[in-house]
Amino acid sequence: MTNDTNTEQLPGSDAGETTKRRATFHTLEVSQVRKLTDKAIEVSFAVPEELQDEYDYQAGQYVALRANIDGQEVRRSYSICEAPTPGTIKVGIKRDLGGLFSNWANDNLAAGFEIDVMSPQGAFVSKHQLTSMSNPDALSEEVVKAGQGRFVAAAAGSGITPVIAIAKSLLAHEGTQVDLIYANRAASDVMFLEDLADLKDRYPTRLAIHHVLSREQRQAPIYSGRLDAEKLELIFEHVIDVENVDEWFLCGPFELVQLVRDELDKRDVPAEKVRFELFSTGQPGEGAQSQAGRPVVADPDGENFDIGFQLDGLSGEVQSPKSARETILNAALRVRADVPFACAGGVCGTCRAKVVEGEVEMAENYALESDEVEKGYVLTCQSRPTTEKVVVDFDA
Repeated sequence: MTNDTNTEQLPGSDAGETTKRRATFHTLEVSQVRKLTDKAIEVSFAVPEELQDEYDYQAGQYVALRANIDGQEVRRSYSICEAPTPGTIKVGIKRDLGGLFSNWANDNLAAGFEIDVMSPQGAFVSKHQLTSMSNPDALSEEVVKAGQGRFVAAAAGSGITPVIAIAKSLLAHEGTQVDLIYANRAASDVMFLEDLADLKDRYPTRLAIHHVLSREQRQAPIYSGRLDAEKLELIFEHVIDVENVDEWFLCGPFELVQLVRDELDKRDVPAEKVRFELFSTGQPGEGAQSQAGRPVVADPDGENFDIGFQLDGLSGEVQSPKSARETILNAALRVRADVPFACAGGVCGTCRAKVVEGEVEMAENYALESDEVEKGYVLTCQSRPTTEKVVVDFDA
C-alpha cells in the first residue's frame, strides 16, 4: 500500500548530501505484542526482506501508524523503541486518557494483525553519528574518543521510547557514557523497566539511570517527588557533569522538555547540543483536526487564497476562503487524501514542506530545527497563507 508519501534524508547520508527517500505507508503484520505496564505495550512489526531498505532507520526516529477506527481514518506517530534491527520495527504505545488510537491499539493489536505503517521519519537523532546508528563504529571521532563521549537523556513517561533506542545505539560504542533521568509517577508506570535493568547490567560503568518518582518515596530524596526546577537544579549540581556533556536528548510532554531546556539555557549550554522531541504540546484540542480535512468550501464570490503544492512529483491546487483561517495541510487534504501528516499538532514534523512561493504564518513549531525554518521549511498543519498565492513543496 503506497498512499502517503514524503521525502527525507536517508540514514547514513551526510547533512550536506541531497539523497532522498520516499516515506511511504505499507501494510505490515504485527509479529508480537509485549505488555510493558498495565497501560502500555510494545508492538513489533515484521518487515519483509523486500521492504527492509524502506524501513532502515536511525535510533530516535518514529513511524506513523494508520488505522480505520469506528469508520474514521486515524493516524498517530510513535517512536521506534529499539536500536536499528533489520527486519523489525518496534514501538511503544501507552494509553492516553481519551486517546482514540492508543486505547484502540492496546485493546486490539495482537500477533497476526495487519496495520499501515509509514517508513521511518524524524530528526530526533544524534548529530554525532555520520552513518546509520546500526553501525556504532561510525560515530564522530571528534566526540567519541577513548573514555570520552558523554551523553545525557531526560525523559518522562512514554518519552522513554526513542531515548532507550538512542541509549542502546550510543552504548554499543566502547567509548561512550550515558546518563538517563527518567521521571514517572510510580515504579509500576515505568515503561521498559526490565529492558533498562538489563542495559544497566550490560554496561554497569557506562550507564547511569536516575529514576525520579513523583508518587513514591525513594531512598535518595533527590529522586523522590515531582521533577521540578529545584530538583533538576540539584541533579545538575550534584549528579550530572553538565559542562562536559557532548549532547542532550529530551523527550516527553512540553512541561518536562521546556523545564530542562530552560535550566540548560541558564547554564549556557549551546542550543546545538540539545536535541528534543515532544509527545504532546499540552494544548487543548490537539490532534482534533479531521483526518481528511475539515469541510471548507471556496466562495466563488468572496476572497480566497490560492494554494498550490507539489507532492510525489505531481502538482495540486486548491482555493481556501480567507475567512476560514484554514491551514495549508487542511486545504491540501481536501483535494488529495495522500498528503503526509500524522499528529496535526505541530509535534511530529510529518507534514513538513518548503515554501517556494508566497509567505505563510506558522502558529507553532515543535519539530523543525532553526536552520530548516531559515531555509523556508514549515509545518503545514500549523501554517496559514499571508499572501494571495502560496506554493509549498512536500517533496523538497
